[in-house]
Amino acid sequence: MTEALPPLTYRRSLSPSRAGDFQNCPLLYRFRTIDRLPEPADPVMVRGTLVHAVLEDLFAEDAPGRTLQRAVDLLPGEWAQLREAEPRLAELFTAEQAADEAAWLASCVGPLETYFAMEDPRWLEPAAREQRVSYEVDGVAFGGIIDRVDVAPDGRIRVVDYKTGKSPHPRYEDRAMFQMKFYALVIWRTRGVIPTLLQLMYLGDGSFLRYEPSEDDLVATEHKLLALWTAIERAIELRDFPPRRSGLCGWCAHQAICPEFGGTPPELPVLQLEPAPPLA
Repeated sequence: MTEALPPLTYRRSLSPSRAGDFQNCPLLYRFRTIDRLPEPADPVMVRGTLVHAVLEDLFAEDAPGRTLQRAVDLLPGEWAQLREAEPRLAELFTAEQAADEAAWLASCVGPLETYFAMEDPRWLEPAAREQRVSYEVDGVAFGGIIDRVDVAPDGRIRVVDYKTGKSPHPRYEDRAMFQMKFYALVIWRTRGVIPTLLQLMYLGDGSFLRYEPSEDDLVATEHKLLALWTAIERAIELRDFPPRRSGLCGWCAHQAICPEFGGTPPELPVLQLEPAPPLA
């Protein structure tokens, strides 16, 4: 008889990306959050990570030095740091693919050029960059990492997020803004101040998506998150994370083990929920 494995501990916590996973496909949520299955590095996603890293460190420069040329000069060093921090990124390019790697690195310049056409960082002094935020309600921790928080002299808060892709079709704008409302909710609950403006910057086409949240918006977002967590706990209780086929399936790394494509998921471990992690 095979000895039963000990329960897998699972924290009561939710980030915008994992919330999006569960809404799009509960099985994908399971693969990423519970099974923690590895996914191959994607050049497009890694490019986004690299551009984010450059923009974060650009604001560490003195204001006059925040130029496009300086941003471009930061690319090789930031890429080296990313590869050192995440060994799996080494699989993107072999030693024989140096030319491909150079072309990929050069493709990161375009989003940076678009960023500088959208705003001038020499005139900005962010209050926070890559800020981890979190708060707890009903035993569940909601949190994530905000690209940038700007605070005006009069105390008004602007939450900024960079997207290296193109802006969404108008019918999908609410879905795109969900992440920002999530962050605004956490800021409101932890600081007692509702951000004045939520701003998505799409570096793929130079578009802004802006929203001014209200208290009603954020209360509704909180209710949605709590309902989403209830659905996740129900899926854990029933041991049922159904796949949900959509246009996003074409980008999924787990088609081989997805029932929608004739695959079989690995056996779901026994899960033991533990309290939310301590807030940072």
